[in-house]
Amino acid sequence: MREEESLGDAQEMSGTELAVYEAVAALNVDERSATVAEVAEMTALGEDDVRRCLGSLVEGGRLVPKGDAYLLGAHDWGLEY
Repeated sequence: MREEESLGDAQEMSGTELAVYEAVAALNVDERSATVAEVAEMTALGEDDVRRCLGSLVEGGRLVPKGDAYLLGAHDWGLEY
């Protein structure tokens, strides 16, 4: 993604997409990719719903597929713990 491009506001995501994104982000903090099963367990969503959200988030550039799992895509925020 070019620097001048923006992913837009996180409020543009549905509540389900945001939950899925946050689950992937939580796993990525430990530099782990997130599988559909892990995200489904973390969010209490069905795997079909998780797959649909992951696909939408990949299309929007928020996530990047890595084999059968997902990593965060380009973002303009940092994590501080």
